[in-house]
Amino acid sequence: MDILKQPIITEKVSAMNEKGVYGFIVEKTAKKPEIKNAVEKTYGVKVVSVRTMRYAAKSKTRYSKSQIVSGFTNSFKKAMVEVAEGDVIDFYGEV
Repeated sequence: MDILKQPIITEKVSAMNEKGVYGFIVEKTAKKPEIKNAVEKTYGVKVVSVRTMRYAAKSKTRYSKSQIVSGFTNSFKKAMVEVAEGDVIDFYGEV
C-alpha cells in the first residue's frame, strides 16, 4: 500500500510551498505518523507537522441527449505537511 498517492499542485498550495508547507493526496486509511514517515523517506526532509482533511464524495448530475446521468465524485484524504526550515521538496526536479 502506497501512502502518498500524488502531490497537490495548485496556486494556493504553491503559495504555501514558499512557507515550507506541501500538500499531498494520501491513502484514506493513513494515519499522521505514517504520512510523516512516508514523506521523510521519499523526499529526505524533516517533517515538523502534519494536518489531514477528509473530503466526502459529492453528487454530480450530467444531462445528455438520451438520459440524465447521476453519480458521485471520488472521496479522498488530503495531508498538508510542514517541513523543517531550510528543507525543500522539489516536485518538478524529475520533469
